[in-house]
Order: sequence, then structure tokens, then C-alpha cells
Amino acid sequence: MLNTETATRGSESDAAARRARRFTLIAMSLGFAVVQLDVSVVNVAIKSIGSGLGGGVSALQWVVNAYTISFAAFILTAGALGDRVGAKRVFVAGFLLFMVASAACGLAPDLAVLVAARAVQGLGAAVLVPSSLTLLNHAYPDPVGRARAVGLWLAGASFALSGGPLVGGVLIAAVGWRAIFFINIPVAVLGIYLTQRWAAETPQARHRGLDFSGQIAAVLALTALVAATIEGGARGFGAPLVLAGFGVAAVAGTGFVWLEARGRNPMLPLGMFGSRVFSVSAAIGLLINVAFYGLIFVLSLLFQREQHLTPLQTGLALVPTMAAVTGANLMAGRLMQRLGPRLTVTLAALVMAAGYAGLLGVDASTSYLAMVIQLAALGLGGGTIIPVITSELLGSAERSRSGVAAGTLNTLRQTGSAIGVGLFGSLIAGAGHFVSGFHVAVAIGVGLAVAILALTPLLDGRRP
Repeated sequence: MLNTETATRGSESDAAARRARRFTLIAMSLGFAVVQLDVSVVNVAIKSIGSGLGGGVSALQWVVNAYTISFAAFILTAGALGDRVGAKRVFVAGFLLFMVASAACGLAPDLAVLVAARAVQGLGAAVLVPSSLTLLNHAYPDPVGRARAVGLWLAGASFALSGGPLVGGVLIAAVGWRAIFFINIPVAVLGIYLTQRWAAETPQARHRGLDFSGQIAAVLALTALVAATIEGGARGFGAPLVLAGFGVAAVAGTGFVWLEARGRNPMLPLGMFGSRVFSVSAAIGLLINVAFYGLIFVLSLLFQREQHLTPLQTGLALVPTMAAVTGANLMAGRLMQRLGPRLTVTLAALVMAAGYAGLLGVDASTSYLAMVIQLAALGLGGGTIIPVITSELLGSAERSRSGVAAGTLNTLRQTGSAIGVGLFGSLIAGAGHFVSGFHVAVAIGVGLAVAILALTPLLDGRRP
């Protein structure tokens, strides 16, 4: 009888643990998905936001980049904060911050308030991502179970990123552009409830310090660089204010490297870049996001301003690109297993370069059917490369520093997104004719794909 009761209690305990893990995974996936959704959903809303609140291309670039800059600049510090005070506490705080900022975005009376709220939203995103992965790692101690959980976590985020333009188009058509921000509120409420109810707090490493000086230098360098790039399109790259911005970025960037090399608790340990594979993977991650997100921004403007598509039609027009990203994410592992990292990235970069090159002749009169294959090629190439370089970068780092390594790649990729939107948007704003600027942006995309090809031989050519 006693054995039966003990077995029953053990079975109930196992079932409760499985339920807790399941709902923890759902909560963490909601956190990462909403972050990725807000990376892409705004692109189809930029024309509607401009019509509602005013502002030219440079102002609309800030609506996109305020989020991305904040996300990129704070993610490494946010990861260290989760280790220091507990990932559950930090995750819930990040979701609350993201929810409040989303409401502020939806209620924004002007562009200045919207840009400020987007920056706070990006800070919430930076807090959510590393703490969600830490909580998953804690909930799934078994390597096999953890790998499956992380795969589902990534798949949900990829689906949200891919579906963002379509979701945005539907919401704008049905309700208006403010709805793309209000939709985050019920998701955040559900995520916070599930986390509080089911997630277990992680151990606190009070001894781990925070790199405040490095954080300030990183924010200053990234903001100055993107601001100068954006304003260069509106004012000219020789304007004194623009040159001053680049100067501040250079000084702050140099200061950041100096601080990280000598600090006791650097947010970015520079020693990791001593690995060739780590450095090359990180560089490819930066370049691919410059090209991809820069082009998505100007494509959204092309579809809406030059070809006069509605936000919903624009969202549908971007579906082949985003769907190809998701499909490529899923098949990249098999390709790498069969061909090895080097050949996989080479083929994917060639596909991506062909996609960019195929857009060089596009203008306002080009039919969508003449562009759809090129748009899918962009997603297929980029979506294949990212999982491969992520695997390569993590494999080149010590296991004890895998969190910092992943955070470094995410930081560089988000930095690339901000630079891409700033650079490509400035080309549109600075050109006398929209299509001329678009062609220059596409040509740069071709050049970046070629640069990735040039870096690829430095990756590991062996099959895993």
C-alpha cells in the first residue's frame, strides 16, 4: 500500500514537472516571438505612420531604428543582470516594460513620443531574450529535451518574424497602424501570468558585476553611428553635424574597445574574437542583417510609395521572403550535416547575391510577378546562413561562455539591422529620385553578399 501511494505521488510529481516545463516553454516562446514580431511588423506600417503623424523618410527610419538600437545595445548587459538577480524576475520585468512601452507606442500623439516609446520597447526586448533562454536552460536540464525546447523557442520566433509584415498589414487594414502595438498587450499579460505561475527562479550570482562604463560607451557609439547615417541622407554626408556624429561614434567605439579590453566584468569579452571561426561567423551575421533588413525597409517604401500598394498588400508581397526565411531555417541543419558549413554558406550566399542582382532593374512599373523569385531568393539565402553561422559561432566558444557568445552574435546582428535601415534609408532620402536610391541600395546588397562569399572559406569546412 505504501509503495502504491509513493508511486502515485511520484507519478503526480513527474506530471506536474512536465506541465511546468511545458508552460514555461510557452511563456518563453511568447516573449521571444513578440520581440521578433516587432522587428518586422513596423515595416509595413511606416507609410501609415508617416501619414498619421507626419515626417519624412529619415523620421520613419527612427521609428524602426530606435527599437533596434536599444535592443542591440542592452542585450549583453540584460543577460548579465538576469544572472545577477534571477532570470524569472528579470523576464517578468522585461515583459512589463515591453507591454507599457507598446501601449505608449499605440497612444503616441506625435513622432517624438513614438520614437521614445520604441526605444523603451527595444530595452524590454533586450531584457526578454537572454532571460527567456536562461529560464529554458534551467527548466530543461536534460540535453535532448533542452535541444527540442530551444528548437521550438526559435521556431516560434522565426514564425513571428516571418509573419510580422502580414500581421501588420491585416491589423492596419482592419483597425489602423496603432493596433500593431496594442496587440502586444494581451500577449504580454498571458506571458507574465504563465511565467509567474509555472517558471522556476534561477540561482542568483550576486558576485557578477555589471559593465556600466562599457554599456554607456556602446549606446553612445551605436546611436551616434546610426544617427549620422540617417541624417547623412537628409543633410548630406559632408554636413558638419553628420561628420560630428561619425566622429562621436568613432571616439565612443574606440573607448568601448579600450574599456572591454581592460574591464573586470566586460559585457563583451574581446578574447572570444581570437577564434577565427567566431570572428568570421560574427562578421557574417553583421553583414547579412545590414543587407537584409535594409532592403526590407526600402522594399516596403517601394511597394507603398512608388507602386501604391496598401499595407495589407505590402504584407502579402513580403510573404515569399519571410516564408522562405522560415523554410530555410528548418532545412539549414540538414544541409550543413550533408555539405558542411563552408559549402552551405557559399551556396546560400550565391542565392542571396542572385536575388539582390535580380532587383537591380526594378522600378515603379515593375510587376510583382517579375520580382517574386528574387524576393524568395533573399529569404532563402539569408535564412539558410543564420542557423549555420550561429552553430559555428557557438561551437567555437567555450561551453561556459555560450550565453555570452550567443548574446554577442545577437548584438552584432541587431546592430547590422540598425545600420542597414539607416544606410539604405539615407540613400532613398538623399537621392533625387526614389528608384535611383533604391538601385544603389540593391547594389550595396550585392556587394555585401559578395563580401560574405569572400569570408566563407574561413569557416570550418568539415561536416558536423
